Amino acid sequence: MSAPQSGTIIAAFGRHYDVAMADGSTRTGYPRGKRSAYACGDEVTLSDDGQLLGHSERRSLLHRSDAFREKLLAANATQLIVVVATEPSFSDELISRALIAAENQGLRALIVLNKTDLTDALPAAYAVLAPFAGLGYPIVELSAHTSIAPLQTFLVGQVSILVGQSGMGKSTLTNALVPAAAAATREISAALDTGKHTTTCTRLYRLDAAGSALIDSPGLQEFGLAHLGRDEIAAGFIEFQPYIGHCRYRDCRHQHEPDCAIKSAVAQGKIHPRRLQHFAALMDQLAARPNY
Repeated sequence: MSAPQSGTIIAAFGRHYDVAMADGSTRTGYPRGKRSAYACGDEVTLSDDGQLLGHSERRSLLHRSDAFREKLLAANATQLIVVVATEPSFSDELISRALIAAENQGLRALIVLNKTDLTDALPAAYAVLAPFAGLGYPIVELSAHTSIAPLQTFLVGQVSILVGQSGMGKSTLTNALVPAAAAATREISAALDTGKHTTTCTRLYRLDAAGSALIDSPGLQEFGLAHLGRDEIAAGFIEFQPYIGHCRYRDCRHQHEPDCAIKSAVAQGKIHPRRLQHFAALMDQLAARPNY
């Protein structure tokens, strides 16, 4: 029996994985036991018979979770790219949640506004994105069908994961950046004002020999943060940080308590009220957890 070989998971299909080996080949790997704790981007060792024997220490792990289950999205990513579009409409709360997850793992973050050729819908999209632009998160405007040049400079030297709701054009964007990917695309279901799922697995594509890579993930409608506590969630709201610890009550939830520094900042126009609404929704979910 030969020694275990090292490789990187480049695609995750439920309980089996494509692993890119050091010799340039691709092998299929399977976890031991019923549960899998591997993610696209994990650096792993693989036995002769395809068993995944373990992964190297992760530099980051992006995942989402609800009260019942956890979904590992990507290991060792350095940058989160939230993809939204002028059409269909998108959730600003989902953007906030994804940015919290990025801040928690120390990832760079930016937002891509796709389908900017649909100019009639641009003002509404700009209005929804204004709070994030005001915080300094880059907003990259493009139309994936015509030019992805505005995004390319942000990808150099990064392992970037694309996340977003279905129908935002992530697969089209991936095809433009990696023509060989041939990711499937479908038309938007206008009647439902939502997209149809086109990506069924998480997959990593190498962009250059220097290590730049792109991870495409399935469309999602929610970004659960059940694995984070109150302080970790608050830390993801970067504009809250100057005011944390200055409320009258040490355990202030920034909702109905008097002399709340966060609410005062909202009243003074220093924090966007929509962001406080996102925080309140997360606190309500946190309070509803068993044994909280």
